[in-house]
Amino acid sequence: MIRRLAAPAPRDRLPLAVPGPLFQNSVSGKKVIAPAPGGRYNRAAEMGNPKVQAGGRQNVGTRPIKHVHEIRDAIHVFVRISSDERKILDSWPFQRLRYIHQLALTFMVYPGATHRRFEHSLGVMELADRVFGQLTQNPGDFVRGTVDEITHAESLSYWRKVLRVAALCHDLGHLPFSHAAEKALLPKDWNHERLTEQIILSPRMTKILGEMSPAVTPVDVVKLALGPPEGLKLGYSFSVWEALLSEIITSDQFGVDRMDYLLRDSHHAGVVYGHFDHYRVIDTLEFLPRPLEEGEKPEGKEPMLGITEGGIHSADAMLLARFFMFSQLYFHAIRRVYDIHLKDFLVAWLAEKHGGKYPTDVDKHLSITDNEVLAAMLEASTDPALAGHDPARRIVTHQHFQPFYRRIEEDVRINPEAASEVFQAACDEFGKANLRYDRCGTRGGSDLDFPVVRSNGDVVSSLVVSATLPTVPRISSEYVFADRDIVDNAKAWLSEHRHEIIKPVEEDDDSTAKEGES
Repeated sequence: MIRRLAAPAPRDRLPLAVPGPLFQNSVSGKKVIAPAPGGRYNRAAEMGNPKVQAGGRQNVGTRPIKHVHEIRDAIHVFVRISSDERKILDSWPFQRLRYIHQLALTFMVYPGATHRRFEHSLGVMELADRVFGQLTQNPGDFVRGTVDEITHAESLSYWRKVLRVAALCHDLGHLPFSHAAEKALLPKDWNHERLTEQIILSPRMTKILGEMSPAVTPVDVVKLALGPPEGLKLGYSFSVWEALLSEIITSDQFGVDRMDYLLRDSHHAGVVYGHFDHYRVIDTLEFLPRPLEEGEKPEGKEPMLGITEGGIHSADAMLLARFFMFSQLYFHAIRRVYDIHLKDFLVAWLAEKHGGKYPTDVDKHLSITDNEVLAAMLEASTDPALAGHDPARRIVTHQHFQPFYRRIEEDVRINPEAASEVFQAACDEFGKANLRYDRCGTRGGSDLDFPVVRSNGDVVSSLVVSATLPTVPRISSEYVFADRDIVDNAKAWLSEHRHEIIKPVEEDDDSTAKEGES
């Protein structure tokens, strides 16, 4: 009779030894280790395996040093980084992104939207790596004949590393609260991309990049992080290969920066507008030539990111997700007015603390996060003597201005500047201090046109293949906001005088004639 003894598992299914108490076989007198709850019979211990220690633990020797590290992520489950990349992660320029909100004060409207640039940057790196693998695993004849680097394993290994680092670092230059009021609060010709360049080229970052194995050239990282539109402004030149790799991050159509922020912002805001099948989009990406226009010759065509015909519906979904996220979330009226109050506060606070503009010196820039701004805002909100008291009070106590006019298409058809006309008339009636005007929009059209390769090898425009994309409108919104104390009066006034304010624009006969002549 054997007491409390489980049947042994087949040899090929034996797990590592599971510790359990010693029991004695009442027939043979032999001591065996019974399985722990949920475990299996420890055959190795019964057979007298010399590597089994007391308690049934098996020693497998010294564990190898871990060179890949996993980070849990709400969107991509795991993001894996190398030990070299972890040095960037641990540096203050990157750690600072833990304290920069991705969507500024959006959490005042959507309470879950408290996520930061830190996790977004990790997500962009993860997606950039997936896209690189897809594009280089089996490149077509066209791109092989155009880009030499794609056929050399050593070159691909280096540039994959550069791409991952560039994706990780692409947002290092963001100001507190990300995009809110960036144009107004930086000196002329400065933006967060230029600050990103300066940080990547700073001594602390170049030291980390130089100690990688192999060493990574900082200028290569800058080019891929910024892309040609911004890089050319700063005097950089791009090879075809560098321009292609930068598209993986910055492309208007399929850039992974866009993919991640749509998925992540949607998740944290608690809306479904930003959901799309990014797995399918990535799996159908290819480097393709731009579609030929009528009469255009194919010689000299440089490749760009496109998709196979089977991915067009997923691409449609992604670009529609962008449309709905902008129109429903990013351009939400109350979210926009919080940006206006934040800008008003920052203008006053910076005038007192930093000469009216955010500093562009790298060390000074890195010393300011959302935390410093929020601390100053909370203090100013209760002290009328401090700079920025009124906008700080409005943010902290939720006493923001209210929208009393939003542009609608019927008004735009009458007068394209309808919202501006309402604002000017309202300023005359109620005073400019009690009103704010906001116009926001995205670039229209260019992000909807990309190459699609059909099953027969023909490359055509997405606007030809898709029935959806030609119908997607340009995203734009205009608002006029009023102080809460007058908003009801302003609405009543607008209702009474709307037709007087919004009226057709009188055409200039001379200008019409000149346009006809041209």
